[in-house]
Amino acid sequence: MAEVTPQETSPPRPGFSDPVDPPPEGRPWTVLHLLRWSTQYLEGRGLEGVRIDVEYMLAHVLGLTRMNLYLQFERPLEAAELQAFRPLLQARAQRQPLQYILGTAAFRDLELNVDPRVLIPRPETEELVEAILQRVREWGREGLEAVDVGTGSGAIALSLLHEGPFRHVFATDASADALELARANAERHGLLSRISFHHGDLLAALPAGTRVPVLVSNPPYVAAAELPSLEPEVRGWEPEMALVSPDHSTAGDGLAILARIIRDGVGVVEPGGLLALEIGAGHGEAVLGLLKEVEGWEGSVVLRDLSRRERIVLSRRALH
Repeated sequence: MAEVTPQETSPPRPGFSDPVDPPPEGRPWTVLHLLRWSTQYLEGRGLEGVRIDVEYMLAHVLGLTRMNLYLQFERPLEAAELQAFRPLLQARAQRQPLQYILGTAAFRDLELNVDPRVLIPRPETEELVEAILQRVREWGREGLEAVDVGTGSGAIALSLLHEGPFRHVFATDASADALELARANAERHGLLSRISFHHGDLLAALPAGTRVPVLVSNPPYVAAAELPSLEPEVRGWEPEMALVSPDHSTAGDGLAILARIIRDGVGVVEPGGLLALEIGAGHGEAVLGLLKEVEGWEGSVVLRDLSRRERIVLSRRALH
């Protein structure tokens, strides 16, 4: 019988999450080595699920897409590239949101400029836009107008113009800084001629006599008492005036701004038109109650987001 000799095997390649140290002096960092070390650096500071964040930051520095980064794992990094990456990693360790670090956020079909002047657009707000588009497409009308109250980065207004049968959107915000950024986003996407910006308090910022078939808002709906419980990336970086509803008039429940939009929106939405609001989880019954208190709204419904949380309220302006 022939002697059987064991085959030589290569040592297993370390897994991404295996402990990793900086490379020995004189040896360069590679893309993979830096990704592994940086992910563990952030995890050691209490951040979770940050591997994708690290990949996006390094891809940003290298001028690559995140997917192309996977094709260059063994690429040695130059000193200038490491120097450019370091402050991004440090900012993320301080719980600065990834979108603010990169300066952009994806929202539906658009890439938007974002910074601490505005809220970071959320997937739930993408669902709000989708709910509006579904309703207005049923109307079979073109050349619609809309009002976006508290436009922030312009995410909702610009998406309606980009995807829907809208010719013009009135975008309001109490923050002049937010409107400056929204204007830049409109210009970036070639939509500046179809949107007008109005600085002021909710619907009072609109030109007198404004009447539209669609009124939408993602207003502040976090109660002041809830702010300390939010993630550090939210409470420490995003603008509080865009998050927290003032306490007066609604016992600090986060509904004050929603109540004002519902009350004043009757005079802005055309008969048969649509009111679309983003709300806080668990606010559905209370917001439906606010709508019942104001004569002129009918057919109100609460929609749940993909996480099955109450997130959107739609209501119709009565014909009479």
